[in-house]
Parts: sequence; structure tokens; C-alpha cells
Amino acid sequence: MPPIMQVALDLTELDRGIQIAREAFEGGADWIEAGTPLIKSAGMDSVRKLRETFPDKVIVADMKTADTGAIEVEMAAKSGASIVTILGTSDDSTIQDALRAARKYGSKIMVDLLTVSEPVRRAKEVEKMGVDHLCVHVGIDQQMVGIDTLDLLKSICEAVNIPVAAAGGLDAEKSSVAVSMGAGIVIIGGAVIRSADVTGSARKIRESIDKADVKDYKRLSMEDEIIELLWQVSTPNISDAMHRAPCMKDVRPLISGKKIVGKAVTVQTFGGDWAKTVEAIDVAGEGDVLVIFNGSRTITPWGELASHSAMNRGIVGLVIDGPVRDVEDIIEMGFPVYSTGIVSNAGEPKGFGEINAGITCGGVKVNPGDYIAGDDNGVMVLPKERAYEIARRAMEVKKNEDRVREEIRRGSTLSQVIDLYKWEKKQG
Repeated sequence: MPPIMQVALDLTELDRGIQIAREAFEGGADWIEAGTPLIKSAGMDSVRKLRETFPDKVIVADMKTADTGAIEVEMAAKSGASIVTILGTSDDSTIQDALRAARKYGSKIMVDLLTVSEPVRRAKEVEKMGVDHLCVHVGIDQQMVGIDTLDLLKSICEAVNIPVAAAGGLDAEKSSVAVSMGAGIVIIGGAVIRSADVTGSARKIRESIDKADVKDYKRLSMEDEIIELLWQVSTPNISDAMHRAPCMKDVRPLISGKKIVGKAVTVQTFGGDWAKTVEAIDVAGEGDVLVIFNGSRTITPWGELASHSAMNRGIVGLVIDGPVRDVEDIIEMGFPVYSTGIVSNAGEPKGFGEINAGITCGGVKVNPGDYIAGDDNGVMVLPKERAYEIARRAMEVKKNEDRVREEIRRGSTLSQVIDLYKWEKKQG
């Protein structure tokens, strides 16, 4: 059997979901899933509307049922669901009762192994109960901290004989790998539904899983993936991913259009003392960003010669809570500088201060090794302990905005796209 592509409508607006489903089917999707956010937002009407709109298609209701299996399966099945999901962490009695209801009302059961502590053992257990499908699923929050569906998939496929679905952060390449590992169903969410070109994105995945000829899939290191992601997103994306965290106050780019991404080498200095700022150039490596607290807005520890030296070392840019000078030369050489101002006068190299200690720059705490991203909007700091998660969440923000932008281009207003009036906070 050819692999099945299931597109998960993990959004909250039903009308948007219907349109995205149409475009996904045009691109080669086989099944459409009423995702959990859509079901929680629109209830069983989401399943009914999908069934009404696509009478001949397989509709999956991602109920994520954990209790009252029979009741919830009956609700979904009567609304038009072909397949209903039950959590693998549910009690056996819940799954067994769900199966009885499914057989009575003509639907099938897919058990989702999300957060199951012993997934291989549980997969074998629910297979014996008679479930129709298994789903190897790494949730969005788990993906954000680096857990990968593909790390578990092969062992599950080898342990059972029923169809296995793979879900969680799949794109065209990972979907192809999943099929080569034995998955009969690939469940795609953000890679399709948040794309400006849903049909094109679905078609790309369709072609990828039909070939399934990946031989040497290799994940990037976490550090390389952070850097790659940060180059693709904006600092507003990052701020949104950090629950509207502020950028550095008053720190602005000297050269418009010069983006920086790298790990921080921090410098604490005082009143334009440029000894530690220059010494930090020798400490920093290729791809690093120098982040300086100067302690003065009227005397600078940085100019053209330091910039030239930093460029030779492969340092990607400078961020300074303080002014710089020699701006014509810095602009001509194209070295990215973010500062709070410009002055002519430099300080003296007295040697006070410290390299690679925790500092505050532009009102934001920065520790050595934190990730720095700067663009024309400002400079954001990603604490190294959460940098991977934030970078992944920022990419999700970007993908969502890409889709919203496309819907606005087609004629909707922003409030219409996001159903603003429905989701304004109610007083209570």
C-alpha cells in the first residue's frame, strides 16, 4: 500500500481549517485530521463540517481521549469521524470500551503513544486489544526541547504488525525517513497548515514519501540547529516565542539590513576603558558575538581598528550598551554593530573590567554562551539553557505568520483571519 499522508488541522478557526484542507487534498493529502485545538475550539461541529465538506474522505478526530472512551468515540463517530484517537496512557478499560463503541458505530481506533513511558511494551499491549492503528507521536512541547519522533519510530514498527503512524515535527525529508523506517502513515501539521503555499508544501511531502529513498539522514547538532533556525526568523518572532520578551533598550543597528546570530562573549568595562574590549577579540572565536556593557554613553571603547580586528577573527558582530566611533569606516567595511549611540572620543586602556562574566546590556541580562540575534528591529538574547526551545518556537511563530500573511493577501483582514472578536479575553 502507498504511504498515507494525514494532514492535522491544528488550529482554532474552523473556516480556515476547511480551506486549508481543500488545498492539502489538492496537494496529495489522503486523510484530514480535526486536530485537538480545533476540536476544543469548535467541538464536534469541526468533525461534522469536515464530513459534510469532504464526504468521501477519511476524517480523523484527534480526541486524545483519556477517559470515557465509549462516550467520546460515539460522539466523534456519529459526527462523521472515520478514526478516533485514544491516548496510550489511558487505562486498559478505556481503550477496550472505546473499541466496543468504535465497532458499533463503524469507526476505527488509533492509539497515540504520546508521553507513554514504555512505548514498545504499550504498543504490543494495545495491539493485542485489537486497536486498528498506532501513532508514534512526539508532542510540540517535546519537539521544542529536542525530542525526535524518528528516534523511537523504528523500534515500534518492528514490534507490531498493525499500521503505524508517525507524527511530530515532520517535514518532507523526515516524512520520507519515517516511511523508510516502516511508517504507513505520516501525520503532517505545521509544515503544511502554516505554509503560505499549502498545496505546494503538501505536494512536496507527497512526492517525498512516495519515493522514501533516504539513506543517510543525519540530524544537525543542537547548536548548529539553533544557529540555522535563528538565521531564518526575525527578532519579533523570537520575542513572541518568549511571551513578548523585550529586546535590548536603546540598542540600534549602525548599518541597516545587517543581521547577526551567534553566541555571546561578554565584556564588562567602565567609562570607555577599551583594554578588555580589545582583549575579548582574542578570546572570541569564529561565529561569536561580542556583547559589551560600557558604563558610559559619552565615551567609547570601540572604533574602526577594533572592528577590523574582530572581522579578521570571524566575529559576526558587536552589541554594546554604549557608543562607538569611526562609523564611516565601520560602515564601509560592513561590520555589524549595534550600539546606543555615536561619539568621537575614546577612553584609555586601563585594564578594568572582566571578560565572560554575566552582564546587563540594554537592560537585559546576558551570560557567556547565550545566543544573540539582532536585526533592524533590535537585539534579542536567548538564554543558552532554553535557546533550542526558543528557536524552535520562533520558527513556529514565523510559519504561522507566513500563512496568515497569505490569507490577508487573498483579501481577509487580520481580525478575520485570527477570529479576534471570538478570542478576546472575557472579563470574569
